[in-house]
Amino acid sequence: MLVTPDIKTNCYHCGDECPDDSIKSGKHLFCCQGCKTVYELLSENGLDNYYSIENNPGISQKTLKDKRFAFLKTDSIKEKILEFTDGKTAVVNLHLPAIHCSSCIWLLENLSRLHNGVVSVQVHFPKKTARITYKEDTISLDELADLLYAIGYEPNINLADTKKEQKKNSKKLIYQLGVAGFAFGNIMLLALPEYLSIDEESIEAFSPFMRYISLVLALPVLFYSASGYFISAFKGLKQRFVNIDVPIALGITVLFIRSAYEVISHTGQGYFDSLAALVFFLLLGKYFQQKTYDALSFEHDYKSYFPVAVTRIANDTEESIEIAELKKGDRILIRNGELLPVDSILIKGNGYIDNSFVTGESDPVTKNSGDKIYAGGRQMGEAIELEVLKSVEKSYLVQLWNHQVFKKQNDGQSKSLTDSISKYFTLAILLIATIAFAFWAFTDISIALRAFTAVLIVACPCALALSAPFTWGNTLRILGKNKFYAKSAEALESLAKVQHIVFDKTGTITENQHNNIVFVGDKLSLIEEQYVKSVLRQSNHPLSRTLYESLGNLKVMSSANFTEETGLGTMAAIDGNTIKIGSAKWVGANDESVLNRTRVYIAINDKIKGFYEFSNTYRKGLNKLFANLQQNYTTSIISGDNDGEKTNLEAIMGKNSVLLFNQKPEDKLNYIENLQSQPKKVMMVGDGLNDSGALKQSDFGLSVSENTNTFSPACDAIIDASVFGKLNTLLKLVNTSTTIIKISFVLSFLYNIVGLYYAVTGQLSPVMAAILMPISSITIVVFVTIATNYTAHKIKLL
Repeated sequence: MLVTPDIKTNCYHCGDECPDDSIKSGKHLFCCQGCKTVYELLSENGLDNYYSIENNPGISQKTLKDKRFAFLKTDSIKEKILEFTDGKTAVVNLHLPAIHCSSCIWLLENLSRLHNGVVSVQVHFPKKTARITYKEDTISLDELADLLYAIGYEPNINLADTKKEQKKNSKKLIYQLGVAGFAFGNIMLLALPEYLSIDEESIEAFSPFMRYISLVLALPVLFYSASGYFISAFKGLKQRFVNIDVPIALGITVLFIRSAYEVISHTGQGYFDSLAALVFFLLLGKYFQQKTYDALSFEHDYKSYFPVAVTRIANDTEESIEIAELKKGDRILIRNGELLPVDSILIKGNGYIDNSFVTGESDPVTKNSGDKIYAGGRQMGEAIELEVLKSVEKSYLVQLWNHQVFKKQNDGQSKSLTDSISKYFTLAILLIATIAFAFWAFTDISIALRAFTAVLIVACPCALALSAPFTWGNTLRILGKNKFYAKSAEALESLAKVQHIVFDKTGTITENQHNNIVFVGDKLSLIEEQYVKSVLRQSNHPLSRTLYESLGNLKVMSSANFTEETGLGTMAAIDGNTIKIGSAKWVGANDESVLNRTRVYIAINDKIKGFYEFSNTYRKGLNKLFANLQQNYTTSIISGDNDGEKTNLEAIMGKNSVLLFNQKPEDKLNYIENLQSQPKKVMMVGDGLNDSGALKQSDFGLSVSENTNTFSPACDAIIDASVFGKLNTLLKLVNTSTTIIKISFVLSFLYNIVGLYYAVTGQLSPVMAAILMPISSITIVVFVTIATNYTAHKIKLL
């Protein structure tokens, strides 16, 4: 029985419930000493306006780990993390996951008022990062990290921060787009008088000069802005593959050659405006397609999870060293909440290892002296000492990441819908151009040449090439508004082909932050529940902390003779009563049904009262989600956890569904490969490092994240856990977008038919080309944008 108080008092700093009114400062109550300390620190420095921007804006200090930043004193580590230093002033960009509201931004940007060593702070809210400039002779990097930690913004510094390549985002596409746009506008202005036949005498006098200027303006468009299409076409033909860039490059080439010939021979004004417009619209589509969510990273590996440094014990002294320097035989210290970066043997202390991010097993495991512990586990109890068995590069976790699936590169055999059509489009256009040339050759060779080149010009697949980029670009935008962040249009095309969906269990279809807790046994009285909570308060065990929080605002009583046996349980005396809390063995219960179930037993004065049973909390709307998905997809669950939830999952998915438990990371990867060999297009939905191989192997990897700015394994898309129940609706939008692209292809072909009529009859003039090509492109863009928006509104995504 869980007691819910009639009146709840919330912490003034973070908003959590206060267990009592014992922790206060002035008239404000706090849930812990940490929150009180932060409040007093801000108040003393005149920053108490922080609390006036939003209610309870702070971060609970109860959840912050006792984590030190002494490793930041090491010069080799500091050098790799700092963006700039001249010995006096330094700049560092830190990831602060706790940033969540406008109060956070205000507080961080006023950090200089807490310490005069801080010069300035620039917060990037979407990325949850802060770029901090500070004086090295006044505050060191480790002291800066400690300051941020003290006010609730613990920096997330991992191995990836020291391995990152110093590369800047390429702006080449923007420059190419700018050049093409500049040329398009100016060439059109120069050609406009001829199109409108204004003041023919002046035009006749200046037209050669203006045409040569147009020729000069077209040169950078051809050789710089359009260079990517020529390179792509060449690479495709080299591999005997006709992609969409082949007809584009052909059309651009013919446009320029014919236009240059007409200008130089004084036989016409050319099509330079059409050339510049074509390239401009194509680049605009490419830019729109690539303009996605820079704040997200889709290619994480183990470096994004591993710490930068570890504490090594040598000659009875502790020192912080980079984990890359660890070697076999070294002795290391791992504190509560710290991650083990190498395979090791436990030497001293009691290990209680959470391997959920590596194996998927949700329950921590007990380790004793002499036991082997693999890299990637997190210690959840007292500090332990271990002896290194292997270097980082040879550890189990890194070997898993070095699987050949992560070395696979795109072999270029997966064709997009546009590329699939382009082969036939190119052959058809060449055939029509040849027929037109042959037809007119018997009448007039000059008309035959004009007809041949006109077909290649007007049939340049501009509208065809814009259909997919603008459709997928708008789809990416709509998905992003619904917290589904795909990394590219190519990824969405793969998603549209998916036939089978494989789900991980722990953290994917279950919630990480919540458990269902039910008491089974003799009903506990109010005083007995107070006994239980009072004993639990002194335990550091994860289940103890979870159960303690679930018991609500009960009175905490003083206890005596508290003892805790790692992996067994706790015991204490209160008012002459002996309270034992822990495993069945600890309290003397003979319970064979405990297998594959998480239970905490309660015994008072050696009388077993019952147990609290923990079970997974499944995400909201899961039953409806699977019912809808199974209408169009086959589904399965593959988990590293035990089969304790098998009955619940069968009720959700049906008894005929494939449910696999106790699966290692390589088992998940092999399962995906087996499905693909049938053959099936497979989507893998996971959340942890143990899912990385399967996510990479699958045709589409989707990572479920409680926080899209924190670690997510290498994947094709990230979905926020809060919208997981909308997955089927999001997939509907992607599939409908494919249909919209196909319809837009039909419209593009209709435009080409009209243009080809004028081309094969020798009637295509520069004015006609200048009108027809932009209108066809704009029409396609408008159609796909309206169609995708309409679809999104219809299925309630907008």
